[in-house]
Amino acid sequence: MNLLPKSSKEFGSVDYWEKFFQQRGKKAFEWYGTYLELCGVLHKYIKPREKVLVIGCGNSELSEQLYDVGYRDIVNIDISEVVIKQMKECNATRRPQMSFLKMDMTQMEFPDASFHVVLDKGTLDAVLTDEEEKTLQQVDRMLAEVGRVLQGRETEWLFGMDEGRKQLAASAGFRRLITVALHRGQQYESMDHIQAELSARVMELAPAGMPAQQQVPFLSVGGDIGVRTVQHQDCSALSGNYVIEDVQGDDKRYFRRLIFLSNRNVVQSEARLLKDVSYKAQKKRKKDRKKQRPADVEDLPAAPGQSIDKSYLCCEHHKAMIAGLALLRNPELLLEIPLALLVVGLGGGSLPLFVHDHFPKSCIDAVEIDPSMLEVATQWFGFSQSDRMKVHIADGLDYIASLAGGGEARPCYDVIMFDVDSKDPTMGMSCPPPAFVEQSFLQNVKSILTPEGVFILNLVCRDLGLKDSVLAGLKAVFPLLYVRRIEGEVNEILFCQLHPEQKLTTPELLETAQALEQTLRKPGRGWDDTYVLSDMLKTVKIV
Repeated sequence: MNLLPKSSKEFGSVDYWEKFFQQRGKKAFEWYGTYLELCGVLHKYIKPREKVLVIGCGNSELSEQLYDVGYRDIVNIDISEVVIKQMKECNATRRPQMSFLKMDMTQMEFPDASFHVVLDKGTLDAVLTDEEEKTLQQVDRMLAEVGRVLQGRETEWLFGMDEGRKQLAASAGFRRLITVALHRGQQYESMDHIQAELSARVMELAPAGMPAQQQVPFLSVGGDIGVRTVQHQDCSALSGNYVIEDVQGDDKRYFRRLIFLSNRNVVQSEARLLKDVSYKAQKKRKKDRKKQRPADVEDLPAAPGQSIDKSYLCCEHHKAMIAGLALLRNPELLLEIPLALLVVGLGGGSLPLFVHDHFPKSCIDAVEIDPSMLEVATQWFGFSQSDRMKVHIADGLDYIASLAGGGEARPCYDVIMFDVDSKDPTMGMSCPPPAFVEQSFLQNVKSILTPEGVFILNLVCRDLGLKDSVLAGLKAVFPLLYVRRIEGEVNEILFCQLHPEQKLTTPELLETAQALEQTLRKPGRGWDDTYVLSDMLKTVKIV
């Protein structure tokens, strides 16, 4: 019985596949390889707990065999009603957790970011029967849908949108660029190990005429390579799954990070661990304690937050935000006079904690929408509240609107800081959410800022058109606007003030920053010697 089509175009026809599976019956047909041939690669890159979508499943035994070795969360789709009915009948009793759905992969009905893995063993080839425009459009629709339902950076603006990918290629300095997602379950010692594994596959995609020995450069976005120890995992009703992990930096120092798994390549908060709590030191102390105590005495649990170096700011954008305090009048006196601050976005709490510890007269209101983050900051990042530091669990939009509506009783802050991430990675702006830069809300911010105060905003926006719109909107409310780009990152720190006559030239900015730093560097204040305030303001530009 000949099941092959008369022409390759028939591979793209629903009718062909309905007839194919009617004639083939329930006997499996494997395209491009069996489970035994592919299992080594599949087991390396797919974890048993991950949710897998198989597109164009046909009657292959691949999904069944994956299920039988522990991969239970598998959804299979195919455009053929005949084969879906057959597969349901075969697996209903033996594999009750696995599902089969009749669905067009170019118009899938799943919500965004529904799967960890999308598996295709030959369906793309069945669609790509020629290079006609109509066929290529069909392939684009297929790949767009795959990107939409996948969890990971594939859905981010930088990787998922044409404009983002063009920007990525331009920043890399190449016309041809391949992106590879390195997920959290995969660990490599170094970039060399990644390059050794991928080089052969990369060369298979090389353009015709490229020398076989051509060296292809590998670039990294993110920091998931190297030593990493997960200390804590949990799920927040607002932020989703998150992890607390300790990673070893290039200087062999350890750093603690907060990662939201919905945006797993972005470090939400980071803090340096003190040297005396290195893993070797912890093991030695534990061993010594065992020698000195009776056998029936148990170890006391460690206090994770006590190991944090609170004098050190890991994030460059936090350093720049602190440097913005030099824009206040008489910055050299800020340690001696009351200073009212509002910080929206707590995370690990390192930004408000740094202000609290270094400015002894400061009073800080921190606003955080997610109560789980207050627990994380307290338990894992050494954060604590005091009579000068209060955390308010509220939506920052609502909290500020409420303050602004307080009439004459409303508070006035010398400094307002926004460090708030967006939960929608598909937008070209990941910080802050768009509602935080709308005109009506900015007017609320203006109403609770002292006349000579400064509003400091962390802006992460790759979409150039959107960024121009945000800057224009800010300048309409705050006529004096400074911008400080963070080198090597997308972050830009915006310093906003109400009166243009307060404008300082670059030399004046550096002078005020040096005066503030000189005060902060006094003995006994625990100042980080590598942090030079004036360096943070050297490249500031006025919009």
